Amino acid sequence: MAKILLVEDERVIRAEIKRILTRDGHEVVDVGGVPEAERQHLQSFDLVITDVRLTGETGDVLIERVGQIPVIVMTAYGSVSAAVDAMKRGAADYLSKPFEPEALSTAVTRVLRHHALNRTGDSDGVGDPYEIVAAESSPMREALRWARKVAPTEATVLILGESGTGKELIARAVHNHSGRTGAFVAVNCASIPDTLLESELFGHEKGAFTGALSRQEGLVHAANGGTLFLDEIGELTSAAQARLLRMLQQREVRRVGARKAEAVDIRLIAATHRDLPKLVEHQEFRTDLYFRLKVMEIKLAPLCERVDDILALAEVFLARAAAKLGKPPLELGDSAAAAMKRYKWPGNVRELQHAIERAVILHESGPITEALLGLPSSNAPEEIDPEGFGEDPSLEGYLRRFVLSHQHELSETELAKKLGISRKTLWERRQRMGIPRRDSRPPE
Repeated sequence: MAKILLVEDERVIRAEIKRILTRDGHEVVDVGGVPEAERQHLQSFDLVITDVRLTGETGDVLIERVGQIPVIVMTAYGSVSAAVDAMKRGAADYLSKPFEPEALSTAVTRVLRHHALNRTGDSDGVGDPYEIVAAESSPMREALRWARKVAPTEATVLILGESGTGKELIARAVHNHSGRTGAFVAVNCASIPDTLLESELFGHEKGAFTGALSRQEGLVHAANGGTLFLDEIGELTSAAQARLLRMLQQREVRRVGARKAEAVDIRLIAATHRDLPKLVEHQEFRTDLYFRLKVMEIKLAPLCERVDDILALAEVFLARAAAKLGKPPLELGDSAAAAMKRYKWPGNVRELQHAIERAVILHESGPITEALLGLPSSNAPEEIDPEGFGEDPSLEGYLRRFVLSHQHELSETELAKKLGISRKTLWERRQRMGIPRRDSRPPE
């Protein structure tokens, strides 16, 4: 495992990120700013993770000061241009707050592996980029067959499937096998507020709208020469759809408020769990954009229809989780295997991964048992802890704990700012997760 320098000036967020990295088996030194970071022996670290927006000197200056050590930058929505600039200056990857623990773990693993390969000169050492996706079932074998065929081409890809089925995994595998040298930039369209969506994706000119104090580049610019992955593309506004269609047709992008367009070289992969033909029928999604996207369509079946993949995936997740936690190789007991094949997995592969990680954390001796998996007796959702202080390791669990711990001392605006989300998004998450507050009116 790696030695990581974490630079984050928000104490609560820094502690949570450190907890995730330590859980993954890494040695973490955490500091609150650039001056403290520079007092460390920088060359002793394998990776630096820093927020861009820090009190005092910005975190991206570390990119040039750490030499060959890879840097992952973190940004909140609304400051995406800072991530674009950081990647142009040499950052290895970026994460937009708030992010899921698995997104952080995946980014760290990917950057460390890529850095190790560059040092050894082994450009093919990762082996088959599709090997991380278990494909014992017929539906998954078919999906991977199409992914392999389309990867070396420049064709646009549309990946369809429920949340948690592995759409981003397939998209990354296609990018890794495409021969493109630019970055893989993943954007969850549902996570960006509508008012910021066009600016986040395409950038904006100074004065284009209230608050646009300077010219900013968007995520499309960060993906130039590489792959832009738009997850939940069905959530795009009509205006953003029009701009995206023009980009695909003209191979150029125009910032919000700009008069001239700029040429871009981007391979687009899109994904959604929604029924795009139905959205087209209801005039909620452009027909011409839909047909532009579905040059190659890859469908991922839910895990309940891929029963043959369940145990294969579980074995992969079990080996990874045991290695992360420094435990010896573990095996699945008969009761656990039977329970996993019987369960319907409404959360798909992501839910399976979390169940296995939970089992490894709780494991003391012998094979992994059904009880360690913590699966509900039915597919009904588990009851939410009314106090919200359960040991849920997910980002939503962290958000619940943070809000309930600080809402008596911070306003909604301050809470949202510290979490890196908008007030509207905070209100929506309160409603979805059942986090109470005295004033439950939606923000205007």
